[in-house]
Amino acid sequence: MMNNANEWQTALPDFLLEAEMLLAKSEECLNHLHLIRNDSDAIDCMKASLAKLAEKAEGLALQAISEFSRHIQYLIANAASPMQLHDQALDALQDCLRLLAWQLELIDIRTGELGLDETEQTTLIATVTLQIPQKDFGYKPQQRMHHAS
Repeated sequence: MMNNANEWQTALPDFLLEAEMLLAKSEECLNHLHLIRNDSDAIDCMKASLAKLAEKAEGLALQAISEFSRHIQYLIANAASPMQLHDQALDALQDCLRLLAWQLELIDIRTGELGLDETEQTTLIATVTLQIPQKDFGYKPQQRMHHAS
């Protein structure tokens, strides 16, 4: 976390520049995956770019961006069949990258605040989760306690 406004205003432009480069790299990887679905290098590159973006955002206490980036990266890393990214999965990931880019533009340069409704993030994460089946770690949703008679 930055100690004062001057440090923040100095660090933010560097962060934004790096974040844009990391997002551009993720977009390139995604475009590559549209052409070659099973390219593990492109998948690994996208995971690494999102992880680095999350780390950099965390360093500036930009929790919304950090957590969203980590969540997307986790869903890709935890895919049951990472080599089977179909059009809907790639489109959902594209929507996530667009939202991240938009959020970067909304950061208040003076305060570092990012006032946003997290509904869109939550919706996109749910969509990605549906489109990219996750590995089953034995987790089972809670069973209903009452049965309808």
